[in-house]
Amino acid sequence: MKYMLIMRSTAEAIEASKTTDFEEIINAMGAYNESMIKAGVLIGGDGLTDAAEGFVVDFSSETPVITDGPYGEVHELFNGFWIVDVSSREEAAQWASRAPLGPGSKLEVRRITDESDFADFADNEYIQKEKEWRGEGALG
Repeated sequence: MKYMLIMRSTAEAIEASKTTDFEEIINAMGAYNESMIKAGVLIGGDGLTDAAEGFVVDFSSETPVITDGPYGEVHELFNGFWIVDVSSREEAAQWASRAPLGPGSKLEVRRITDESDFADFADNEYIQKEKEWRGEGALG
C-alpha cells in the first residue's frame, strides 16, 4: 500500500524553525530519508517552495481563475511530502511518527488509491489506459 505523508506547519512550527540551524534541519531530514531508503519504503518525496511562490487555480466560476500566493491559512498549506510503499496503515503511521519534525508541525497521512479502489470500473477505458501508462513508467 502506498501512503503520502504530507508535511504541514503551524505558526508555532514556523517560529521554531527560525531558531534552528538550517544545516541541522537538512541533516535530520537527510538521515530520515536515508533510513526509509535503506528500509525500501521510500518511493518519492520532495520539499516545496514557500506558498508565496505558488498560485491557486479556482474552478468556482465558468472560467478558472488563477490567484498568486500566498493563499490560505498557514495550517492549510503543506511544505513537502513523502510517498512510502508499506504493508499496512500501521507501518505508515510508524514511519510518519519518526519524521524529524518539531512542535507545531503535523503530518497528514493519506493512502494513495490503487486498482482495487476502482474494481467496479475495471473495464473503463481510462482505468485500462492508466494500467498501460504505469507499465510504461509514465505514472508512479
